[in-house]
Amino acid sequence: MDWIAERIDQHRIWLKTPNRGRRADFVLADLSYRDLAGVDLRGARMTGAKLCGASLSGATMIGADLFAADLTGANLTSADLSETDMRGARLEKADFTGCVLRRADLRDGTLFSPGNGGYVNAHEIKAGTLVINRAILAKADLSHTRLTRSVIVQTDLSGANLTGADLTGSDLTGSVLQNTNLTRAILTGAILVNARLSGARMFEAKLDGAILRGADLIGADLQGCAIDRADLTGAQFHRACDTLASEVHRAILAHERWIDSSGSRGERAILDAADLRQVDLRGTNLSAAILRGSRLDRAVLGGGTFIMTDFRGACLDGANLMGANLSGARFDHASLEAADLTDAVLAPAPLSDANGLGVDRAWPASLRSAKLRRAHLAGADLRGAILSGADLTLADLTGANLQDTALDGSILDGAALDPGYRPTPVPHAV
Repeated sequence: MDWIAERIDQHRIWLKTPNRGRRADFVLADLSYRDLAGVDLRGARMTGAKLCGASLSGATMIGADLFAADLTGANLTSADLSETDMRGARLEKADFTGCVLRRADLRDGTLFSPGNGGYVNAHEIKAGTLVINRAILAKADLSHTRLTRSVIVQTDLSGANLTGADLTGSDLTGSVLQNTNLTRAILTGAILVNARLSGARMFEAKLDGAILRGADLIGADLQGCAIDRADLTGAQFHRACDTLASEVHRAILAHERWIDSSGSRGERAILDAADLRQVDLRGTNLSAAILRGSRLDRAVLGGGTFIMTDFRGACLDGANLMGANLSGARFDHASLEAADLTDAVLAPAPLSDANGLGVDRAWPASLRSAKLRRAHLAGADLRGAILSGADLTLADLTGANLQDTALDGSILDGAALDPGYRPTPVPHAV
């Protein structure tokens, strides 16, 4: 057994029993062209390691320290690099196809290494050009990175921090940048064809010569952007509430009066099978409304209040529900594929009697058999929610509150969960 295999073996023991084995230490080690496919290097120390041409396909490296590591030409296909420190890492020509980089830190960095005569050498390293295809970089920190002429296609960058990043000439075709922070980012000449930028913050972003044909810009903050210098052919902007069918618009306004007057004026909205696709309803209060079977594809509902709202059988694919209050809402058999429910509240809704006095009972949010493939539920409050039979394939549940959450019969293939979480059966009568 060579020294590398021995350290990996000791690391495997350390992961299972911290007081035995040893955490892998590959600081400044040369691992170039090594076959490390499928290894478990969670939390390994790899600062400044040389991994040129190494095969890390399918490796699990969650929380590893890859600060200033050299990954030039490395094979990272289907590897999990979530929460890794990759500041200053060299990533040129690395293959990130299918790689998971949730909450990874890919900012520039400076590596300090020992030099001759006791001196310390400082090497400033930039992120450089990336080639990424169909990867997951949700909530990754790429702020102020230089990523000119990078290829980042069909990649999930939802909620990522790209503040001040230089993406000049980069290709982001088909990528998801929903709720991504692109404040003062440089997108000069960038290709964003069919990209999803719903709810993105693009304050003073530079879009000169950018190609945004067919892009989804519903709810995006474009303040200070010179969008007239970009190609926006077929781009989709927000669909204001007053552009809806007259009866739908009237129903929403009447419902708001009903809510504000505690039911004495207006009337409860019944919008079964309504067409609300791509509508901007940010901050709207549709609590207790009935929207069964409605189309809310890519609707912007962030920050809204939907307490005990009935969404059963509705389609909310790609909808933006970030930070929405969905306490006690019903999503049974609804489709929420790739929907953003980051920091949403899906906790039980307290019940009250006819006099408005609280009773010792609460109504849980229900998502029985809901389709939540690739949904973003990071930081969501799912206490007591019913997710029995739900499809959560590749969903992000990191940081979510899953206390007393019913997940019996749910599909969690590839889902991101907090380390050590184990679903437990929870009985529900609703």
